[in-house]
Order: sequence, then structure tokens, then C-alpha cells
Amino acid sequence: MVNEGKNDPAFSTKARLVGVLRGEKGKPVSGGKLAGDLGISRVAVWKGVQSLVKAGYPVAVLESGYSLDPESPSDFLYPWEFGEDEPMFRYFESTGSTMDRTRECAARGSASGTVVIAGTQNAGKGRCGSAWVSDQGGLYFTVLERPAQVFPLTNYRLPLMLYQVAVARVLGSLCGKPARLRWPNDVYVGGRKIAGLMTELAGEGDSIRWLASGIGINVNNPSPVGGSVSCAEILGRQVSRRELLLGIVAEARRVKKRTGCGGDGGRLLADEWNSMADRIGADASLMDWGAADGTARTGKKGRRLAKGTFAGIDSEGKCVVRGEGGQACFGAGTVSLVYHRG
Repeated sequence: MVNEGKNDPAFSTKARLVGVLRGEKGKPVSGGKLAGDLGISRVAVWKGVQSLVKAGYPVAVLESGYSLDPESPSDFLYPWEFGEDEPMFRYFESTGSTMDRTRECAARGSASGTVVIAGTQNAGKGRCGSAWVSDQGGLYFTVLERPAQVFPLTNYRLPLMLYQVAVARVLGSLCGKPARLRWPNDVYVGGRKIAGLMTELAGEGDSIRWLASGIGINVNNPSPVGGSVSCAEILGRQVSRRELLLGIVAEARRVKKRTGCGGDGGRLLADEWNSMADRIGADASLMDWGAADGTARTGKKGRRLAKGTFAGIDSEGKCVVRGEGGQACFGAGTVSLVYHRG
């Protein structure tokens, strides 16, 4: 893990060094000037530079001082890359799953808004215990939230809906083509999957104590499976994961402010979700892939719960299918929506 505490001098030194060196656009800055400007010793400057080099920054050590190549890739996700919000970020070069690390953060009392990021995951999680391929170049992160007010357990899907909308809006703007939402937790661009989300929570009584929203996006990594796509494949160039992450966090705040995220029972958020939904009006079936004990089934056979026309989601985030027998609404769990061909 690469992450120092808020009051660790090395932490703030790295953040300030990166800022100054980037601002000079490749022009060397002497150790003495850096020490004077930052109010630290030249030894501290040297140690900070060495830490940056070890972390992968192309800092050149010259007779005239230190310089950072402005043309070099800078797709870093270290906490010190996030300005005044750096204490809210945790970064792991490689870990099992950001959901696991976020659960640990929640147990330690980490603040609402903490973001846990991984360069790669070797045990990335999808729905129902499935694996999420997490190769280098993708963006894998989880946001921890602690509701400031009583947040009923029945509203557990609303944060996932919120982040789906935020991710789709940012990806659609970045890729220059509409991003569409598929129930219960995916984002598609051009008919191919580009992102997936999941949530985990802890409750107390009838309310949510904390909730973690995990997000995986194909950014600069090759498409992991058929039918998927990455931002780089769409655009033909590399994308800054840092800028993408900041955009999603900011957009999530805007969506929350705009919709209230459940303050109206979720109606405004559901309306926004439905406006971005993929294939409303298409023939589809709701399939349950759960085994008798509530776990995911092995194999490909599921149980059909309803068949009809996909009509979007309701204010609780449940999928609505209208058929000859009337309207059916189901929450996610082990249930998914399968479109019919044609």
C-alpha cells in the first residue's frame, strides 16, 4: 500500500514537490530553491524526490536541480495526486479487492467519502460472487459512505443507481457517444460493456450504517472479455484515470444534489436512471440465478420469474417488466434482466 497519514511530512512533501515540478514544465529547480519555497530541508527535498522516483515519476536529477518531464505519462492514482482531498484517498498498487479494503476502512472508522483505489485486483468482485477481471490500466475503486441521516435499508439500491448515472454521464462525455445503463449494475457504450458496479453495506436496526459502492471501468486496459470495450479502444488514445475518477466523484455529488438520492422516495433518481436506460420497451425476461441456499447457481441454468416488456425501474431501483399477467417488480439479489433476441 502506498499511503501516508495526513500529518506525515513525507506525504505533504510529495504532494508539494509534484505540484512545483509540474508547474515548472520541465525546467530544473535547485534543491535549495525547493527547500526554501516549501519550508523544508534540502535533505527532506532529496528524500521526497527519491520517493517520487520509486513511485514511478520520471524526475531527473541534474547538476542544476530537479526536473519532471512534462511530456511523460502522468496517469498516477496516489493519494498526493488529489490536492486538498488527499487524506480521503487510499491507494494499493495491487490488492485482492477494493471492497475488502473498504470494509476494513469502515471497521476502523474511516470518514464518509473515503475512496479506496487499486492499480490491479487479484480477486476483483462482481455480482453473486463472480470475478471481475482487473488488469493494469483499468480504474478500480470503492467509495465509502456513512449516511448523515437515517437511511432505510429498503433504499440500499439508490446509491448504486446514483453512481451508475454518474459513471454513464462522465463516460458518455469522454467517449463522445451515449453511455447506457443496464439493470442491475452495468454501463454500456455502443452496445458493449465498459463498466460494472456493486454495493455492500452494514446495517443497524432498519437503517444503513455504512455503504460501499464498488466501481470497475475499462479505461486503458484491453477489453477483458468478448462484448466489452475500454475507453482507450473507443478513443484510440490513453485516458487519465485520475481525471476520470475526479469527474465521477464530482458528478456523483451533482446527481445527489439534483435528485436528493432518495429524499423523494427515489423517484427523481429513478427518472434520471430511466432516461439513460438501455432498451426500454424491449422484450425481456427476469431470471433468477440463485440456488436454494441464496448463493449463485453453478452452470448457466436459471429460473424465469417474469417475461414481458422491460419498463425501466421504480423508485426503489426494482426492475419492472410488464407482461400479459400484469406488472412484475423484482430487486436485484441473484436476479438479472435478459433481453430476447430480435
